[in-house]
Amino acid sequence: MTFTDIQSARKDIRHRMERAVEVLHEEFAGLRTGRAATSLLEPVTVQAYGSEMPMNQVGTISAPEPRMLSIQVWDKGLVKAVEKGILESGLGLNPATEGQVVRVPIPALTEERRQELTKVAAKYAEDARIAVRNIRRHAMDDLKKAEKDGQISQDAQHEYADDVQKYTDEFVANIDEALANKDAEIMQV
Repeated sequence: MTFTDIQSARKDIRHRMERAVEVLHEEFAGLRTGRAATSLLEPVTVQAYGSEMPMNQVGTISAPEPRMLSIQVWDKGLVKAVEKGILESGLGLNPATEGQVVRVPIPALTEERRQELTKVAAKYAEDARIAVRNIRRHAMDDLKKAEKDGQISQDAQHEYADDVQKYTDEFVANIDEALANKDAEIMQV
């Protein structure tokens, strides 16, 4: 393993860990809090033109009020499909149609539902931590193999292992911070 290979591997590990945190943020965006966020409807798909399409590809999603989302549907023929997609999304939302605009009121969350959402957020965070730790484990295995095969020295292996551990600690801390922020957002009345 050359210096260039090690640098490339470091970048790859860092990129994969960053991606795990990005996926966590995407999952958190789909969790409903008491406020309207356009990201809530982004994972919702609509049956349009013979295939499943993301909501943001059939209309403009906006949050005109703190507890209201609206979708300006571009094709009048898809208004019913947008309504149906929202109803079948499992988000517990009831859309109302006015012409080509679908309005989605965001109901206030009950205390019980808030507790459930914090548990879901914690599960998402734990999945992200597991992903980061798996990346670390694979990197450490590759390092041990490279040292055993004589591709890198024992000192280089220890130095690189320390870097991998620093990355792991950094990204687990990022995940914990994101979870704390999401929990605070969910519990805010």
